[in-house]
Amino acid sequence: MAEKDDWTTIPTCDDNGKTIIVTANLDVAKFRSRDKYSIRVEVTLPYTPGDSLGFPDDETARLLEQITEAFMAQLKGKNTAILTGIYTGAGERNWVFYTFATEVFNSFLNRSLRDLPLLPLSIYAENDPEWAEYDEMLEAIRMEE
Repeated sequence: MAEKDDWTTIPTCDDNGKTIIVTANLDVAKFRSRDKYSIRVEVTLPYTPGDSLGFPDDETARLLEQITEAFMAQLKGKNTAILTGIYTGAGERNWVFYTFATEVFNSFLNRSLRDLPLLPLSIYAENDPEWAEYDEMLEAIRMEE
């Protein structure tokens, strides 16, 4: 397991037995303690796997990292949303955020990606005031430790 600041990365498996690399933000207390951050937004980018395990090739990995860095840069010092987890494997990367308004999140997303090429993203949002997805991610990480 690798740790950097308040993030941890660990391999786990999805429901189909495919290896997924999970990167979890462990510094969420400030946001989680506020009832307004109750909307979970998942941004998913499919990619053509670069190997038999479903991981990206080098060029795709660089793009995925560029997107992640763009998200982090736009979030730095702001309370728009919090990036809680990143899942990579099985031909897709999924970024999980918690926010207080989908309209505000949409503006954040557009600002973050404005300098990148058009991407075939899928975006899913739902109310998750208990942060159930976040708790499931932490449980999956604990099981792998």
